Amino acid sequence: MEYQQILFEVDAGVATITLNRPEQMNTWTGVMAAELWDALARCDQDDTVRAVVLTGAGDRAFCAGADLSGGGDTFSARDTERQTREERADESTRLYPNQISKPVIAAINGHAVGVGMTYPMLADVRIAAENAKLAFPFVRRGVLPELGSHVTVAQVAGLSNAAELLLTGKTIKGREAAEMGIVSRALPQEQVLPAAMEIARDIAQNTAPASVAVAKRFLWEGVGASVADMMNKENRPFAWLGGQPDAREGVMSFVEKRPPQWSMSAKDIPEDLFRDD
Repeated sequence: MEYQQILFEVDAGVATITLNRPEQMNTWTGVMAAELWDALARCDQDDTVRAVVLTGAGDRAFCAGADLSGGGDTFSARDTERQTREERADESTRLYPNQISKPVIAAINGHAVGVGMTYPMLADVRIAAENAKLAFPFVRRGVLPELGSHVTVAQVAGLSNAAELLLTGKTIKGREAAEMGIVSRALPQEQVLPAAMEIARDIAQNTAPASVAVAKRFLWEGVGASVADMMNKENRPFAWLGGQPDAREGVMSFVEKRPPQWSMSAKDIPEDLFRDD
């Protein structure tokens, strides 16, 4: 695959994957997602790759969340049950950072919002710029935290911290994220990528590949099954919410820089959104 929205390189056993839309603050698109799946598959299959560093291009952002150029319809593409079933059927072709056998270190070198935070939560180690703005703002956009974040955030930060972050959608700085346990370290921005590379090179040079692969698998099996289960549980509610008025309002109020005017309540949620298939 010839990449359009990421950069990929391998040097001395370390693969560096860079989200590469700096003019758009590396906002997330379907193209970027597909390219990341492909790049992670390459890393998983290539025995010369011993560790992976994930970062963002430019000085402003690691990933500022979903590309909102679709306006109020940003999330409605996941609106139908048919699309949800197709997404599930296609899941076997997708790889996330927690699923590959090589350690993944997220170098959160700038602002990380929405999927810009839920995606690196699937990495094994996270290092953030101390002044970067980090947020899980889904409930402020009328949708739902995804990518298993109801599990991963609670696992690393505790239930109370996870509730504060996910239920308010508040923005915190990298320093506070380190205090909560969301990231392992908060450093000056210029030190973030070098610190991540230092960890990756240490793994590449000083650890046994099979041992690391088994250790990583056991680490994630403690939460892995729950993450997969949570991702499945999240699909239907996310698809439904994305097509509702509050998803449009969440995006448009953000774009128009005004307070949101929500029109829905908990009573509007159909119970079958939570059924197990």
